[in-house]
Amino acid sequence: MTALLPATRPRRTGGASRAVPSALVALSAIPVAAGTLRLLQLAGGPQVLPADPRFAGLALPLVVHIVGATTYALLGALQFAPRFRRRHWAWHRRAGRVLAVAGLCVAGSALWMTLAYSPKPGTGDLLFVFRLTFASAMAGFLVLGINAARRRDIPAHRAWMMRAYAIALAAGTQAFTEGIGGALWGSGVVRDDLAKGAGWVINIAVAEWAIARPARRRQPS
Repeated sequence: MTALLPATRPRRTGGASRAVPSALVALSAIPVAAGTLRLLQLAGGPQVLPADPRFAGLALPLVVHIVGATTYALLGALQFAPRFRRRHWAWHRRAGRVLAVAGLCVAGSALWMTLAYSPKPGTGDLLFVFRLTFASAMAGFLVLGINAARRRDIPAHRAWMMRAYAIALAAGTQAFTEGIGGALWGSGVVRDDLAKGAGWVINIAVAEWAIARPARRRQPS
């Protein structure tokens, strides 16, 4: 039985190397596209999205957030390709430094926008608390991940970075949780806030499951 492992294991790894990053890029497609259109609109381009007067007087945190989130989502997806990461370790480390800066920009600008901008119509205090909580958690996870890498604690580094990425990618999941929540329970301030919060919770739960998988595989049967 063990003689078959070398022949079967590379195929599973190769599939994961392609499938996982592709799925992450697909999940980020909606927020990345919306952010790109918003940047074009702020630069004087066509008014594809509804105008938001909150950004007229202070667009800098929004620009930082969109650029940082786009970089973090797309470049970060490649970090989840095991075969690519092993073959291009130097690239992985250099990209990791860029991602750390981009991720901190995402978390910091999210806090900045939450505190500086007036609440969007149709949102409530619950979403305000969610945004402060998860943006702060993302920043904390990134710092813990960076410190773990400096200590050469790769499992801890991987776990903290996965948690931070899960929070950042919640905007893609929220497109589904809001749609499903609206179809099942209708709309309302609290219900809409909870639907957005579900996006963060689901992503964190998936990240924790993925972090625990290697430990479960190492346990003897």
